Amino acid sequence: MADKKPLSKEFTKGLIAENPVLRLVLGTCPTLAVSTSVSGALGMGLAASIVLICSNIVISALRKIIPGKVRIPAYIVIIASFVTIVQMVVKAYAPAIDESLGVYLPLIVVNCIILGRAEAFAGKNGVIASAVDGLGMGVGFTGALLAMALIREFIGTGAISGTQIFPAEYAMIIFILPPGGFFVFGMLMAVANKLAESKGKPKAELHGCESCPMAASCSLINTGSCEESVKEATVR
Repeated sequence: MADKKPLSKEFTKGLIAENPVLRLVLGTCPTLAVSTSVSGALGMGLAASIVLICSNIVISALRKIIPGKVRIPAYIVIIASFVTIVQMVVKAYAPAIDESLGVYLPLIVVNCIILGRAEAFAGKNGVIASAVDGLGMGVGFTGALLAMALIREFIGTGAISGTQIFPAEYAMIIFILPPGGFFVFGMLMAVANKLAESKGKPKAELHGCESCPMAASCSLINTGSCEESVKEATVR
C-alpha cells in the first residue's frame, strides 16, 4: 500500500513536480505530434484526461479482484474500453478534432502515462485518491501540451487558433516541424526542472527503460534483451 498523502498534494504533484510530460518524460510521442496547434493539443489533453480519470477509478475499484498475473492485460482492456467511448463521442460531436488527432486518439490505449498511472498508483490506492491523481496528471498533461502548442503555433504560423497575430511571412515554420517541437520541448523541460529544483525536487533525467513505470512487468527487461532491442532498432 502506498503512503497516503493529502488529496491536494495528489492533485498538485502532476502540475509541476511530477508533470507526466516535462518531469516524468512520458507520452512524448503524442506530445510532439499534436502540439502543432492549440485545438489539437486541447483535444488530446481532454481526451487523455477523461480516459485517465475513468480508468484510474475502475482499476482502483477492482484492484483487489484483478489477479496479479493478468493485471496488465486487464488494465489495457479497461483503458481501451474508455478510449473507444471517448473516440465515438469525439467522432460524433467534434469531427474536426477527431480528424486533427488522427491515429493518436485511438493510440491513447497504449499511452504510457495512462498505463503507468494504472500500474504505479491506481492499482495500489483507493478510488478517491486515484481519481484525484488522474485529474492532476491529466491537467498536467493538458497544460504541457497547451504550453507547447501556444509557442509552436504562435511562432510557427503567426496565429493562435486561426486568429492571425502577426504576418505569416515573419513566422518561423520550423517551430511546427519536428525540430521545433524538440526545441520547445527541451526549453519547457528546463523551465520545469528549475521550478522543481526551487522546491527541492531532483532534475528530470532519462535513465533508460528502468525508469518506466511498467519496467517491472516488461518482458524485454526481465529477459535482459532490452538493450539489444534498442540497438537493433537504432541500426534499422
